[in-house]
Amino acid sequence: MKKRIFSIISIILIIFTVSACVTLGVNAASAENTDDGTSAVFFDNVDFGCDTETKSETVLLVNMDTGITVYSKAADVKRYPASLTKIMTYIIVAENVEDFSEKIKVKQNIIDMLNGTGSSFSGVLDNVGRSLTVDELLNCLMISSGNDAALVLADYVGGKDSVEGFVKMMNDKAKALGCENTHFVNPHGLHHVNHYTTARDIYKITSYALTLPGFAEITNARNYELNGTYYASTNHILDPYSEYYYQYAKGIKTGTTDEAGRCLVTSAVADGYSYLAVLMKSPYNEEQGIDEYYNMEDAAELFRWAFNNIELKGIVSRETPVCEEKVNLCWDKNSIQLCPEEDFNALVPIDISDSEIVIKANVPQSVQAPVNEGDYVGTADVYYKDEKVATFKLVADESVERSTLLYIIDILKNVFTSVYFIGAAIIVVILFVIYLFVIVKHNKQKPKRKQVKHYRHM
Repeated sequence: MKKRIFSIISIILIIFTVSACVTLGVNAASAENTDDGTSAVFFDNVDFGCDTETKSETVLLVNMDTGITVYSKAADVKRYPASLTKIMTYIIVAENVEDFSEKIKVKQNIIDMLNGTGSSFSGVLDNVGRSLTVDELLNCLMISSGNDAALVLADYVGGKDSVEGFVKMMNDKAKALGCENTHFVNPHGLHHVNHYTTARDIYKITSYALTLPGFAEITNARNYELNGTYYASTNHILDPYSEYYYQYAKGIKTGTTDEAGRCLVTSAVADGYSYLAVLMKSPYNEEQGIDEYYNMEDAAELFRWAFNNIELKGIVSRETPVCEEKVNLCWDKNSIQLCPEEDFNALVPIDISDSEIVIKANVPQSVQAPVNEGDYVGTADVYYKDEKVATFKLVADESVERSTLLYIIDILKNVFTSVYFIGAAIIVVILFVIYLFVIVKHNKQKPKRKQVKHYRHM
């Protein structure tokens, strides 16, 4: 029985010790730093100090190189988009028609849907009964903003569900692009109380459209020709002969209704920088004689301000150490330097001083060797005027080897101080006490041997 109890105690101790080693081994492995997949992240809370006064009630100006918003005004307020709607119309057509040379017949019943709406026409009306290519219709849609072209395309792409099916595709795409406050009722933008969007959603839609075939080229054209007739763009910011001309502007789309006011999406590229501006509900009332293109004036002024007052500044280079990190389990080195994963640049006001930018490391107290050069260790936050404006990755600037001896010592130390081992030891002590108690009790219960007297023979 003694042997059996001793065997049980030994087995329990072995099980708990092995469990402690395995668990600590897993913990050690999980403690190694791994890349969480994040890259440099910028925040839209930088005050770039824009002092440009805009007449448009909604404005959004985004640096397209970084995706950073440099100026916004009511960018998340729902607005009527008017013909900015046609940007989404282009997207749905481009994604559902492989060959832009494909021909579509212009149906009278489709054109008749615009009767009494005061719609803008783009030459499609003059081709009822004929066939026009998708490319021709897209030019009519985006350059001279033809509502007739929008309906012909929507009817064709919408298939058996015609325009209604096409509009459903528009709303589905808006959701897929992350638009949170957008709902379309038609493919052309004529006013409807449930047809709305925001400047921020229009930015998402336009950014995507710019990746599609032909979009940038068509929307930057000043005119097009259809069956011998030339039609001009509604975007006067592209016209060198217009008072609203801005030499660095490129495209993209205008929109105007009484309810929406004047709207504009346009971009500009200069000196290696590119911006996209969304302007909505600029003053417009033809009956009251308010017919100026304040939206285009606002866009030009915002572009001038951005090009003159904002720059991409090098904050820290790949070779510049940001902080020093303690290293464990290395025999001849107790720390390593951490540097950015790559050169880190940020969009900042051009007159900013170095003292206004503060970098704070966000790293663990220490790392375990081995560490390879370039291994992800943590992140660094960039602060401007006490506001966190960006985050970038920190990596090891050098490699350090792990000492086998220190590693073994560390494992043993962790094993003997682990809750598993301590728990096992306590259980062993308890079992041993029980064992002693059982032995003592067993000995007391044994019958005493009779003492036999032995007599010496006389």
